[in-house]
Amino acid sequence: MIGWKEDTRGVGIDTPERTILHREIILKKQFLKNIYCEWYNHLRVNCGYTDSNKILEIGSGAGFIKEILPNVLTSDIIKLPTCDTVIDCTNIPFEDNYFDSILMVDVLHHISNVELFFLEAQRKLKPGGSIVMSEPWNCAWSRFIYKNFHHEPFDVNADWSIPENGPLSGANGALPWIVFERDIELFHTKFPKLKLKKIEYHTPTRYLLSGGVSYKQFAPDFLFPALSAFDNFIASKHFNMFAYITIEKVA
Repeated sequence: MIGWKEDTRGVGIDTPERTILHREIILKKQFLKNIYCEWYNHLRVNCGYTDSNKILEIGSGAGFIKEILPNVLTSDIIKLPTCDTVIDCTNIPFEDNYFDSILMVDVLHHISNVELFFLEAQRKLKPGGSIVMSEPWNCAWSRFIYKNFHHEPFDVNADWSIPENGPLSGANGALPWIVFERDIELFHTKFPKLKLKKIEYHTPTRYLLSGGVSYKQFAPDFLFPALSAFDNFIASKHFNMFAYITIEKVA
């Protein structure tokens, strides 16, 4: 233990070993695992999950989505023992109109060229298919937290590109807000078959209390139900840390 921090010394942020370590942290911290379960269940409902649907998760990384959606094809940009395959999301090796849904959790803000990803998603999704994701979001509260207590950049004035430093070290936490709020008209112009269906704000305090993958847990497990009720009650456009984003491919 290093004070309030999880011990990740000597494990490079862009290595498979770091992702495996993050997975171990998520699974051992029940409070944090509960949050991920909640996120995965939201994705399950909003992608219209069935056992026969063809569903791809991009950037599966440290997650455990198959515990909630067992037939999802899991993938990452690096080879991992916990993922089904290696996929670069700007070059998805499947035929056009193949997938019913593409899912992502905390991934979009790491993609160095989101335009290429959305062009690829627009091709690979069936008409009526969806992209459902959970991503960091921008408000006064979240901006303060991300800028002062998180290692990733959070630049609301940036463009859509991210320096290609590595699969995890390259990031801009404000990118989802930039694309889907600040520049939403540009998004619809660039990708006419992709329509923003809804944005739902969530988890303004609980992820902080869980410590995430970087810090020790700040709240006991038994308080999770009460803190969840409070978190869900206060979550709003002006008080959040994350947003669920649902995009539909139109015919």
